[in-house]
Amino acid sequence: MAIDFDAIRKKVAELSGTQRRRSTFFWRPDVGEYTVRLLPFENNDGQPFKERWFYYNIGNNPGILSPRQFGNPDPIQNLIDKLRSDATPADFEMAKKLYPKMRAFAPVLVRGHEDQGVKLWSFGKMVYQAILNIMLDPDYGDITDPLEGRDIKVTISKPAGRQWAQTDVMPRGRASKLSDSADQAQEWLGSVPDLDEAYQLKSYEEIEKIVNDWIAGESSSDGDDHFKAKPSATVETTSTTSSDKTYTDIDSAFADLLED
Repeated sequence: MAIDFDAIRKKVAELSGTQRRRSTFFWRPDVGEYTVRLLPFENNDGQPFKERWFYYNIGNNPGILSPRQFGNPDPIQNLIDKLRSDATPADFEMAKKLYPKMRAFAPVLVRGHEDQGVKLWSFGKMVYQAILNIMLDPDYGDITDPLEGRDIKVTISKPAGRQWAQTDVMPRGRASKLSDSADQAQEWLGSVPDLDEAYQLKSYEEIEKIVNDWIAGESSSDGDDHFKAKPSATVETTSTTSSDKTYTDIDSAFADLLED
């Protein structure tokens, strides 16, 4: 087997302390009000933010980055297809539970805490749609523009009786520069965390082992190398969120799932 020099470089960076811990990448707001500035990703095909799809409910593993979104073979998608083809109600329900979930990511600078630098903010579909709708409003436009964009107010609240906190976003009253200092603005724009560094795509073999360790049943006798275990309609999933943790909002719970 050939030596993976990229893996060696990552290990050296980890051992030397130069590689950032994943927890330092993210902004995870508590209940309260915040003023933030969303920054653009470079070379993102004209899209302001990035999307990533994750598999959950696979044993005790945190979210698993879907290889299929990158055009790679995907053993979990193979499992979903097989469960759907079996067409029993139990298998179909299991397939639905395994469908990947989307998370959106945006670079964010929190006003009043600029000394902490640019972070990544992970949010779900509703917040994602709200921010995109603001950008589609001709009164606001590209709020990520470093010269003519604008800050937004992020309000995290938890109404009585709700399990999860609610996130609301609203643009601030007028356009503004990212910073009055051009040098500072360039420094922030050049320090956007690398999303691909935060989440490493596992190899086909690694994911296949996770799936095969999770599935109850005996090895398949059909010789299919892409699916080595027989799925069982009675397979039980284990929650990836430990019972001794509480969260102020669903975004925090998702973020915790994605931690190693």
